[in-house]
Amino acid sequence: MSLLEDWRKFAYSKDERQKEGQLFWANYFSVEKGIYEQLLANPDEVVTGTVEELAKKYDTDLRTFVGFLDGINDSLKNPNPIEEMTETTQVNLGFDKALLYKNMVDAKADWLYGLPQWNDIFTEEEQKALYLEQKKSNTVVNATKKVGRNDPCPCGSGKKYKFCCGK
Repeated sequence: MSLLEDWRKFAYSKDERQKEGQLFWANYFSVEKGIYEQLLANPDEVVTGTVEELAKKYDTDLRTFVGFLDGINDSLKNPNPIEEMTETTQVNLGFDKALLYKNMVDAKADWLYGLPQWNDIFTEEEQKALYLEQKKSNTVVNATKKVGRNDPCPCGSGKKYKFCCGK
């Protein structure tokens, strides 16, 4: 079983409605927040190393760090081979700042996109613009025109909508 499969099997077996699951996820989110605080303190530095080395650097266990890598991978300039990585796989944490911020918004992770380190990277206006851009990207706009009650029925019967499908 790959490291990623092990992480996903373990993590997603934790029921958030049970005390054990709540404690697990609270601990994971705390570790995740700590790693992001360190990364965002120097956002232009591309951190590299093996999975094992970086887990030690960020003072966490291997499984939890693999979970972190799974979460950040979509925000990296050069994604890591997370599907087949081992303890000795070289990985990088060179992230796209705007994409990372928007992915945190998309994940509804306010404890991450609300970190004070973002204030040194983006102005308040830029943060608001990125937030709105991400929120709007998930908004579905229904472009179909509403059928009026006296309009011809869209089913093609020739009757007014109110006497046909509008009943």
